[in-house]
Amino acid sequence: MSTELLLERVLPLPPADIWRAWKEPALLMRWFCPAPWQTVECEIDMRPGGAFRAVLQGPDGERVTHVGCVLEADAPSRLVWTTALLPGFVPAAESTGVPAFTAVLTFEAVETGTHYKVRALHRDTDAAQAHATMGFHEGWGAALSQLVGAVKGHVAEG
Repeated sequence: MSTELLLERVLPLPPADIWRAWKEPALLMRWFCPAPWQTVECEIDMRPGGAFRAVLQGPDGERVTHVGCVLEADAPSRLVWTTALLPGFVPAAESTGVPAFTAVLTFEAVETGTHYKVRALHRDTDAAQAHATMGFHEGWGAALSQLVGAVKGHVAEG
């Protein structure tokens, strides 16, 4: 197995709408984790060294906090963030939850919308395998479907 997990889809939205879904905390909270889990807090600072923090809550009230660092934010086509660093590029302590990874997201305009690609880069093959076993593809795939619905609903609302 590789140290990289890959998920690609063509979404029926323009890159600018997908960028907004990642940039605006209120919008991100509507789709970021697969139901029945929900994002109950979110902080995003779209500049290198900025915070990427989300608090997820499960159906039984359990909470998981993910804190990472934005490495690159090139609107509306590329976003790179990592859980290996905290805001300000401070090294993160080892986690007991999801293995540390760096997410490289690209949003490329195509005739039918956007070619959405996420590469989850891990320290080693064991970490990548653990993340895959935890449901990376299923979870990120479900969240992408929710992203489309949230953006379409957000546009319809206002």
